[in-house]
Amino acid sequence: MARYPFYQVDAFAEKPLTGNPCAIVLNADDIDESIMQQIALENNLSETSFVLKSNRADFRARYFTPAEEIPLAGHPTIATIFTLLETGKIKMDEKRKVVTLELKAGVINVEIDITEGHPIITMSQLKPQFLNTLPIEETAAAFNLHADDILANSVVQTVSTGTPQLMLPLRTHDSLRRARVNAPLYLSLRERGNFFSAHLFCITGFTPEGQTSARHFAVPPDTMEDPFTGSATGGMAAYLWHYGLIGKPEFIAEQGHWMKRPGKARVQVVGPRENIETVKVGGAAVMILEGELKI
Repeated sequence: MARYPFYQVDAFAEKPLTGNPCAIVLNADDIDESIMQQIALENNLSETSFVLKSNRADFRARYFTPAEEIPLAGHPTIATIFTLLETGKIKMDEKRKVVTLELKAGVINVEIDITEGHPIITMSQLKPQFLNTLPIEETAAAFNLHADDILANSVVQTVSTGTPQLMLPLRTHDSLRRARVNAPLYLSLRERGNFFSAHLFCITGFTPEGQTSARHFAVPPDTMEDPFTGSATGGMAAYLWHYGLIGKPEFIAEQGHWMKRPGKARVQVVGPRENIETVKVGGAAVMILEGELKI
């Protein structure tokens, strides 16, 4: 029986039991991919992160939902880097440091900033790609909504900053609260839209601090609603900036409040609206569990 260091971290969280929980397994180089998938299913969290050695970056990680591997994700990145920092595998000899992380989608930069006393971890996502567009009425129906729930004159589109996700801007919090997945319609839409999961959002926060509020739906029945989704927040930011729906490229994104898992991210879009270079998404994290995985 092999033993592996095992942790659970709440990401995009400033206190325990908020934000989005992620399991992290260290020293995972000899764990078979099929076993990684079984472990993720066992944990039954949005993602489980497996940390490995890399010959291209400082560290390598693979992220698995209970159903499948995902090429890039935000909250596992925040949780993974926080765990490496907490366990001494990343040492801070200055107030700010950039480390590189190899993911299935490619190598990304992750900044660690401890100037505020607690670490703020910020990932730079890949250059945004604006992909498939989908019919408004059909997309709305997949979430038991109507066409007039969708923000007027907007485009329903798959956007990727490393993981392709459907962007669905809604007019009001009432529309956002009423959204419910119609599984057969959603799965059909997912196949044709070539997206991993769907991000529904409003251009108002849950609190006065936030500029956006969102809900995120993945793949039923394995993963339903996600408390906080860093990669989709990046895609949403690129969408909002590209289409001129926000006036400034920096804002606070909020998610998870109605799930009683409130989380927030600091977001910065880098580059002009017509040629965005990257989106930076960052936040705090809290360790809530540490132990040993025996398999």
